Amino acid sequence: MKAAVLHEVNKPLVIEDVSLPKPGPREVLIRTSVAGLCHSDLHFMEGLYPHPLPAVLGHESAGVVEQVGSDVTYVKPGDHVVTCLSVFCGTCDNCTTGRTVLCTDTTVKLLPGVSNRMQWARSEKLHQFLNLSSFAEQMLVHENAIVKIRKEMPLDLAALIGCGVITGYGAVVNTAKVTAGETVAVIGCGGVGMAAINGAQIAGAGRIIAIDTNPAKLQLATKLGATDIINPADGDVVKQVRDLTNGGVHHSFEVLGRKETAEQAFGMLASGGTATIVGMIPFGQKIELHGFDFLRERRIQGSSMGSNHFRVDMPRLVDFYLRGRLHLEDWISAKLKLSEINEGFANMKAGKTLRSVIMFDS
Repeated sequence: MKAAVLHEVNKPLVIEDVSLPKPGPREVLIRTSVAGLCHSDLHFMEGLYPHPLPAVLGHESAGVVEQVGSDVTYVKPGDHVVTCLSVFCGTCDNCTTGRTVLCTDTTVKLLPGVSNRMQWARSEKLHQFLNLSSFAEQMLVHENAIVKIRKEMPLDLAALIGCGVITGYGAVVNTAKVTAGETVAVIGCGGVGMAAINGAQIAGAGRIIAIDTNPAKLQLATKLGATDIINPADGDVVKQVRDLTNGGVHHSFEVLGRKETAEQAFGMLASGGTATIVGMIPFGQKIELHGFDFLRERRIQGSSMGSNHFRVDMPRLVDFYLRGRLHLEDWISAKLKLSEINEGFANMKAGKTLRSVIMFDS
């Protein structure tokens, strides 16, 4: 099969010939149909987060089951599936207390350089990425890294649910538990930010403030549920939010992964409010907060993949789409071939796209 391989940070991905063995007892071989280009991949490509190289990146994907291992009962060949990097074991302390996204059992995870199954002609080891490696024509994954979906769901849109949508929607619904009537601010209107806005609208938030420097993205945000828009170019973001809400919001969501915006997310809270950090702040970077603000019971927390229970959440998101409540068609800026993947990431870095997807069947 063909796969896009990262050999060195800050270098283009290279299309290579790679092979996979047949599935082990609890493994599933998937023919990749669609893979989304996620900003998290770009973080690893730029070396902001460390990972062994060379590696096949990609983690937002959907496809069709080709083969299953001898012990797999959840899926069969021909099933349509969405992948998720938060593979779970179902038996560790976190899984059995309902926090499967924080599973601690490494036996279900394909660790780089340890349980790696990808092979190629070179002598150096090719590393797997985040339990998936979806920038490839096939994926060999643990059965607990996938969820079955209805076949009427278009696979190009289903792939978005695998990371961007579940991360943004889940941060609102699962992590922050936004309730009807509460005020919400979302900093960053990329794919994950749009999912947070759409998720807040589904959750019944009373006021949803979209914050971004891109006017086109702000306009789309209003279609997805934003009641107000703020452009940081117009002045102090925290002051704008506080003026707009007469004191601050109940919930803020930082989706850019930057020190300054994480601090702004905390600063725009009303008393008793919660800031949820969704973006991947570069490894080793610290944020600074005013200690006095904690006296008014303001809180800051992280969110990992939307605190998902993906075999419950993703089928519900599919239903939301099919019922017209989740507006995924507007998210895809470009449909690319695997050979165009570097162009897709260049456009992402330049802020020209909301979401680009690799179409393996085209």
